[in-house]
Amino acid sequence: MSKPRLLPTGNCWCGCGKEVGLGKFFAQGHDKTAESALIALKYEGSVPHFLHAHGYGPQHSVTGAAVEQAGWQECVCGYRGAPASVRRHQAKDGHSGLKE
Repeated sequence: MSKPRLLPTGNCWCGCGKEVGLGKFFAQGHDKTAESALIALKYEGSVPHFLHAHGYGPQHSVTGAAVEQAGWQECVCGYRGAPASVRRHQAKDGHSGLKE
């Protein structure tokens, strides 16, 4: 299923009304505010309910799926995250290499 192309409007998408810079959707930190608000509205404020509703949990790893399908990476130590996050982790903890 293709997703619509979203365009920044110059106002924060959390709905706070703040103006944001060119090419931005959110004021700093407001993406997490919007995410938390949606989880509160739709999933009783519970991340486990949110994950379960989308088929994830102990039996089906959301971070494993992100590595397989969304461009995330996994460090040799098992840490998973977006490529920039994995690079920061490796630099901080002295790890080198990705899990194959």
